[in-house]
Amino acid sequence: MRIKFSFCLVLINLTTASFAQTINYPFPQHRVYACQSIKPNQLSQKNLDELTFNFYRQWKNRYIKTGCKPGSFYVWFEGKGKKQCVSEGQGYGMVITVLMAGADETAKGTYDGLFSFFKDHRNRHGLMAWAQDSNCNSIDASSATDGDMDIAYSLLLADKQWGSSGPINYLMEAKRLINSIMSYEINPKTFSIKLSDAVEYDSKDYFAMRASDFMPAHFKAFAEATGDLRWKKVIDANYKLFGALEHQYSEEAGLIPDFIVNINRKAKPAQPYFLESKYDGYYNYNACRVPWRIATDFLLNGDSRAKAINDKINRWIRSTTRGVPDNISAGYTLNGEDINGRYFEALSFIGPFTVSAMVDQKNQKWLNGVWDYLIHFKLKDYDYYDNSIKLLNMIILSGNYWQPI
Repeated sequence: MRIKFSFCLVLINLTTASFAQTINYPFPQHRVYACQSIKPNQLSQKNLDELTFNFYRQWKNRYIKTGCKPGSFYVWFEGKGKKQCVSEGQGYGMVITVLMAGADETAKGTYDGLFSFFKDHRNRHGLMAWAQDSNCNSIDASSATDGDMDIAYSLLLADKQWGSSGPINYLMEAKRLINSIMSYEINPKTFSIKLSDAVEYDSKDYFAMRASDFMPAHFKAFAEATGDLRWKKVIDANYKLFGALEHQYSEEAGLIPDFIVNINRKAKPAQPYFLESKYDGYYNYNACRVPWRIATDFLLNGDSRAKAINDKINRWIRSTTRGVPDNISAGYTLNGEDINGRYFEALSFIGPFTVSAMVDQKNQKWLNGVWDYLIHFKLKDYDYYDNSIKLLNMIILSGNYWQPI
């Protein structure tokens, strides 16, 4: 029997025409993940659902903003520089919103508004321009690959959630976007993932990638939706790439660097200031998402390669922190040593380590502790990036994440 939400004002107002459409997978879903996987067990399923939904309400109230035309919404980047929205955040918001339908009676309207903003900011390749300013103008027409991948995945979810017979054909839009990702953001020689559609065959970073763009569970959904077998090549090539990097550069910790270069020859961590900072070859603010993205493939699909990667990470993080979540740092060398000066709490690191712990029963005590640690932080004290990753991870941790397969 599905748990009734005492904290939700109204699940669905059937008298309102815009919400008369069937919701096929309403939150909470209480999915059973792969064998050997676990969830936090020190509190009830009802508590897990309530904590997740309550944080979602706070997140939505702060970060979903009205665009420059009626019915258009974007995920707020909190006004850093000229950027008000980035495609990465738009992708996060679209995945979150479709998963919360049912508990949130306005989810479909919000999702369609987020899609409208995406549609208005597609570039010539059909991908989302990576950033927009306060006037909703794109700052740069080039794409950011991770944002496109989450948006495409959300469209597949939306097709399963609401169907594609309404004003937006979610499935058609998903396939169109997935095909553009394959054409412009996947390297056809190595099947690694390009940083952007601006990277071309003669670019110096043609054989480079951002490690956190490897989302194998997404790619399996893309393959099923399109029938394109090249997605299997992408999955296999990048699992092999990650395994080789771990073996050579992070045998004990199992960490992957923010950026990987030289993929066509002998892959290695990027040099300092390759793209963003002196820590581009470390486990930093991009790679911190890797345990979550990879663990999700085990939870949903039981892929043993995903479990092997996270088993190594779990052994190391439990050891280096001595089993105390408060000892998690905001960045590490590939040897598993703290980056100097990073002894503060960052939800973008804590959340993915929490999801990583779900892959094996021997992590139960650690998982319970790091869940408690993750949820006690207040939304007001962190930025869009930390809070969005925290929410996505809470949806997975509470057993309410699912795939459109």
